[in-house]
Amino acid sequence: MPLAPYDTLPDDTRVWIYQSNRPLTETEVQAVREELQAFVQEWVSHNRQLRAHGDVWHRTFIVLLVDESHAGASGCSIDKSVYFLKSLEDRLGLHLFDRMAFAYREGEQVAVLPKAAFQEAYSEGRITDDTPVFDNLVDTKAAFERQWEKPLRESWHKRFVGR
Repeated sequence: MPLAPYDTLPDDTRVWIYQSNRPLTETEVQAVREELQAFVQEWVSHNRQLRAHGDVWHRTFIVLLVDESHAGASGCSIDKSVYFLKSLEDRLGLHLFDRMAFAYREGEQVAVLPKAAFQEAYSEGRITDDTPVFDNLVDTKAAFERQWEKPLRESWHKRFVGR
């Protein structure tokens, strides 16, 4: 099945967000997009083709979406996606599974800091309660569109910086 166009996926489509520790180069973005398209075209769950989409957002996030009204993602199919992402991680020298690195907006760019450096940037005032952060725990397309990027004060990240 070809890549499902993002705008055709329903609001309850399941989402997984993998954050890179660094921005991908334009060449890497293009290569990852091609590999994502190939992966999604072959992605199955219990021998049923998944209606899925994958893309790179802001040169930092690899986002996979599955419309589970067509076929649900099983544990085995999720394992296949993790294996695929780990192979990308190894080939490109990325870290995609560090949940204690925080991404935030720095002007038009996305910056990623480990927790301790994020806390330090907050205490120094380089990051404030108004700084947009990315909540990679959103799990549906609707939440991705409405709640993925939000001010630090409204995010779970806030508990790591105090005040």
